[in-house]
Amino acid sequence: MKKIVITGGAGFIGSHVVRLFVTKYPEYQIINLDKLTYAGNLANLKDIEHAPNYMFIKGDITDATFLDGLFTELQPDGVIHLAAESHVDRSITDPMSFVMTNVVGTVNLLNAAKNAWKAGETGFDGKRFYHVSTDEVYGSLHNPDEFFTEETAYDPQSPYSASKAASDHFVRAYGNTYKMPVVLSNCSNNYGPNHFPEKLIPLMIHNICNNKPLPVYGKGENVRDWLFVVDHARAIDTIFHTGKDGETYNIGGHNEWRNIDLVHLLCNIMDRKLDRPKGTSAGLITYVTDRAGHDLRYAIDAAKIRNELGWEPSLQFEEGLERTVDWFLNNQEWLDNVTSGAYQSYYSEMYENR
Repeated sequence: MKKIVITGGAGFIGSHVVRLFVTKYPEYQIINLDKLTYAGNLANLKDIEHAPNYMFIKGDITDATFLDGLFTELQPDGVIHLAAESHVDRSITDPMSFVMTNVVGTVNLLNAAKNAWKAGETGFDGKRFYHVSTDEVYGSLHNPDEFFTEETAYDPQSPYSASKAASDHFVRAYGNTYKMPVVLSNCSNNYGPNHFPEKLIPLMIHNICNNKPLPVYGKGENVRDWLFVVDHARAIDTIFHTGKDGETYNIGGHNEWRNIDLVHLLCNIMDRKLDRPKGTSAGLITYVTDRAGHDLRYAIDAAKIRNELGWEPSLQFEEGLERTVDWFLNNQEWLDNVTSGAYQSYYSEMYENR
């Protein structure tokens, strides 16, 4: 049975990847390795937590000794690395935690995988280290005709994107120096079910439900490309199984929206879903001081993954947003537990480091 370690598997994107692999590949043993920080929530995986090919291990990727022992014991065939500190605002106030998790943690994983695989009977044969990254490493676009490609020079503008850029470089360096079988992807903004409510879309949904202000940075003119999280999980599956060693693939949704336009669209959907007069939710919009170093525009050219691997997003943004709103409205208990912090105490008591 092939063993795949998925780091950060209790998080937003990670939980969707874990679910896809557990259900689609019963012949695989899926090991979900997660520290269960504030963004990790095992309630995201309640539907598959008892699957015979699923295992959860609580652990910290900044602990090199722990990782070395774990990889020696498990001898995994593959790693899909999603564990990361990911919120830009938090990186501005506490950059060192991003360096530790995103840079040191990634190098620890690379070392653990390299050492375990080189000590094994088959070496690197049949192995793969897949690093999941962000389009923010490319910096900001100012020309409306420009798009990020796999050849775009890195120009990170926040402590978060700088930490992810550094981890990307380390992964490529291990592929070059040690001939490790590595592959990378850089993805645009994700949205969908189980999204932690510090991010734009779930925060707006939560605040509209509770008649709280809807904070919009600056004038709301920053542009982002949005991808439904299930489509991202499908892309990760495709790259892991058919991508070429040493290659990078950009993943995008072909859905560019100004923040303020997205918020107005979401307000209209919520007014309709909650049977409120049109314009009720939009009245909650509040413009706040812009984020320091706020990148103007991100936009992905996803031609490479489409042409070489045959992946394309399956949902248009409006349909995905409708599904996302429906999920949050139908899972109010999940949202309440996350916003109150109740989920952390429950699950942290259930699992400890091996």
